[in-house]
Amino acid sequence: MKQIGLNFRVIVCDLEEHTPPGLQPFEVVERLAARKAMFVADSLAEGIVVGADTVVVWRGQLLGKPSCAEDAVEMLKRLQGSVHEVLTGVALVDAGSGKAEVGHEQSWVMFRPLDEEEIRRYVATGEPLDKAGSYGAQGIGAVFVERIEGSYTNIVGLPLAKLSLMLKNFGCSVL
Repeated sequence: MKQIGLNFRVIVCDLEEHTPPGLQPFEVVERLAARKAMFVADSLAEGIVVGADTVVVWRGQLLGKPSCAEDAVEMLKRLQGSVHEVLTGVALVDAGSGKAEVGHEQSWVMFRPLDEEEIRRYVATGEPLDKAGSYGAQGIGAVFVERIEGSYTNIVGLPLAKLSLMLKNFGCSVL
């Protein structure tokens, strides 16, 4: 958000990230983003709250953040040499009026083939341990990415073009 010149403060939202079974991946990220934004908005008198949630989808399977280093290794073994989808849900809530808007962005990432040793070296850096799908395309994990289709900022966790359009609907113009 600094990149596009927004003034903001981070308010950590400590919600359990559970959703009912049977939802489509876009419904999962939209629902979690909305829950986060509403939770924070409920504690404020005014301001526009942005909530977001990102997942990686590989062959229909949702990959969130790894639970441990070995989980990260296993995720990266699956992703190597294949295409996966990155979905980010974005929700805006005006804390004063209660106005809300929710949407999502979808991108695809092609990973090059990886061997287990380089996966383990990457996991040992610690970078993938707090990232959906166990990699950061904005960091060292960029060396795995052969091709991207869609929004790069979506892949790194917050689709800025989508966010700027949503903010415009709230009377906030980025430009």
